[in-house]
Amino acid sequence: MAKQILIIEDDEDILQVLETVLVQNDFTVKGLSRTDDIFKSIEEHKPDLVLTDYLLSGTNGGKICQLIKGNKDTNHIPVILISAYPELAISLGTFGFDAFITKPFDINILLKKIHSLVR
Repeated sequence: MAKQILIIEDDEDILQVLETVLVQNDFTVKGLSRTDDIFKSIEEHKPDLVLTDYLLSGTNGGKICQLIKGNKDTNHIPVILISAYPELAISLGTFGFDAFITKPFDINILLKKIHSLVR
């Protein structure tokens, strides 16, 4: 059965590339440009992994990660945080993410990281 990936990325071009590449690699993908309630999004889409940008409109990926990892019902879900500003995310704390990928990213490295986290 295909693993479900929830992507939260407000740059439509990056979101489209991620969705296309992940579907081509046999993942089921739901892409969101934002989420006002991460727990509702998780309940609706039941992801095996969450991939989120750090800088989002409305909230940030670090906060989303903290919410996921701080909840006993969702803390098992791996979270990959991506950002063009790695120094910002690292200076504010790790947020409990399972992996951090810097933009621009090598898609092969991202795929390896995803595969290692959803086994």
